[in-house]
Amino acid sequence: MLLNASGCLDALTAPEVVRQLDVFVTKTITPLPRQGNEPVRVAETDHGMLNSIGLANPGRERFLSEVLPRLRELGMPLWVSVGGFAADDYAETCAFLSDVTVELNLSCPNVEDATGTAIEIVAACRAVTDLPLYAKLSPAVWDVGEAARAVEAAGADGLSLVNTIRGLALDAGLRPVLGRAVGGYSGPALKPIALAAVFAAHRGTSLPIVGMGGVRSGRDVLELVAAGASAVALGTVLFSDPDAPARVRSEVEAELASLGVASLDDARGLSHEARAGVTTLD
Repeated sequence: MLLNASGCLDALTAPEVVRQLDVFVTKTITPLPRQGNEPVRVAETDHGMLNSIGLANPGRERFLSEVLPRLRELGMPLWVSVGGFAADDYAETCAFLSDVTVELNLSCPNVEDATGTAIEIVAACRAVTDLPLYAKLSPAVWDVGEAARAVEAAGADGLSLVNTIRGLALDAGLRPVLGRAVGGYSGPALKPIALAAVFAAHRGTSLPIVGMGGVRSGRDVLELVAAGASAVALGTVLFSDPDAPARVRSEVEAELASLGVASLDDARGLSHEARAGVTTLD
């Protein structure tokens, strides 16, 4: 299953790209509208991209009344990314949603930290909705397996791994490029970090995992699945290659054929079989 990473694709301006995916994931929605962070908000680096968008969005009321009905016209499964600054913010938004999967953005690196832990937020949302809840975790935590087990115990139905990680770029005058200085780093350099997180989470829990981070090719998809992902999201690549979903699907088939593996389902977790007996990522 192929998805887009939240915030990397606008379905209403590029529906032809969205229809190449199996699922569309919205930008993160917060209770109140947000203008986002001061510019500069996006900067390229040698090996990826920094962004400091700051969860710019129209707010929950407009999303529910204007945006979500238009997204439903796409006729495909929808995941709504939910954010906030306290557990109640997340839970209140979840209570308004129906017929979607919820991705809880628990780890955005370019806004103020939410009050409360991921466990508290997941538990608050679980208390108000029966919708599937996927917890999007940060790659910055040392023990991803432990974090995965904790949110599973709190009521999460799945994991999204990983969000961007904090990064900084300086201009020729040695000043921060981004208006907010530090932003979320994504792109090819994030892939080994994502693989390590998915690998650890797969060993720590039986939850389904959406792997993301640095995915550019069918080989990248296959590696995340081999590490334990049951689905994969495309992120930064969509900015430069809107045909990436179709290309990646074709490349996945070629990779599977070259390895003599029948399907992605058969490839899931293969890296664990190859490393049987490994107990740490040291």
